[in-house]
Amino acid sequence: MRLANGIVIDKEATFGNLKFSALRREVYIQNEDGTASSEIKERTYDLKSREQGRMIQVSIPATVSLKNFDYNAEVEIVNPVADTVANATFQGADVDWYIKADDIILRNVKQSSVAGHNQSQSQNIQEKK
Repeated sequence: MRLANGIVIDKEATFGNLKFSALRREVYIQNEDGTASSEIKERTYDLKSREQGRMIQVSIPATVSLKNFDYNAEVEIVNPVADTVANATFQGADVDWYIKADDIILRNVKQSSVAGHNQSQSQNIQEKK
């Protein structure tokens, strides 16, 4: 049983400041006979969450480049969604939660590139005057 589109997350309220820790695992696509192929499906990373007060795991598609950020680098997750997988048991069901995102990016790089863009726009406006 799955939620249709997952639960969209308010990043700041839910996770607060996120810091990169490490690559946790790579999930491989299964062959028709059930064995693992050499093609990676997704990568899961450990991130430290200020609001959660613990490490969280975030999975991103393998089409996104491998993340080798410095330990404790401030990062941001792009379009995070919480989803579940439930497995029936004799006493009901066990539910596992997981977080998927489109990408993990450095937080300071995004802010500095926006600041640089705004600064160049200001210079262009002043030059036109």
